Amino acid sequence: MIDFYTANTPNGRKVALMLEELAIPYTEHKVDLGKLAQKTPEFLAMNPNGKIPVIVDNEGVHGKKVTVFESAAILYYLGEKYSKFLGSSLVEKAQTMQWVMFQMSAIGPIFGNYHYGMNTLKPHNPGFIERFEKEAHRLIGVMEMQLSRNEYLAGSSYTIADMATYPWLINFIKSKPEWFESTSSIHRWANLVERRPAVQKVLA
Repeated sequence: MIDFYTANTPNGRKVALMLEELAIPYTEHKVDLGKLAQKTPEFLAMNPNGKIPVIVDNEGVHGKKVTVFESAAILYYLGEKYSKFLGSSLVEKAQTMQWVMFQMSAIGPIFGNYHYGMNTLKPHNPGFIERFEKEAHRLIGVMEMQLSRNEYLAGSSYTIADMATYPWLINFIKSKPEWFESTSSIHRWANLVERRPAVQKVLA
């Protein structure tokens, strides 16, 4: 059994997608970010960085409890443990992980900062917003090129790279449709991912 500590954010939904795809038993524990539940001593004992998501695998290596934090690390851990959605060969795993890291280092921070600049930052800073909007457009172009050549981000198979990226991108496809007017490959990919039962359940 896995204990899953999460909140309704793109990073939390990534791991929820993986758990649902694997169809393994887990218990979800909602973390109230507004009340800073992620900063309590109990939570910090699981993740010293004080952020969701976190999993506790009560049936980990050799039956010992294993705690994993950071969404990409959790996706990797589960992919390795269950030999699914990661790839088989070293080359396939590297292809998958490079697109997971693309999401972690680029899509997440850039799109997240744009959202912060538009909705939270005070006073309003047009230069801040312009910087991250420009880079977001560049990243969309990178994704469009990759998906014009491949069915999914890491190649021909659905992987944790798609799970990591979809929850971040779908919000912007809906809220900023003008950004995606010329991205037929991204729309094809998003529609393909959206049809998966696990995705429909998590993002309902």
